[in-house]
Amino acid sequence: MAQAYYSPQLSRFMVSVLYHEAQRRKIPMTRLTDELLRQQLSGSESWEKAQSLRIAEEASQYSVNH
Repeated sequence: MAQAYYSPQLSRFMVSVLYHEAQRRKIPMTRLTDELLRQQLSGSESWEKAQSLRIAEEASQYSVNH
């Protein structure tokens, strides 16, 4: 069963900023956004929590499939 994930809405202004910065860097907006978020959040308490949950989920899926 597929899990639904929360997709937050960004303000129109932030989308515009991301668009123009991605154009300047000649990369897709999604890649730029991912890179910026990784730079700011990597190693944070929230990053560690999400990583722990991902590992547990992967382990659970592995045990179900094997």
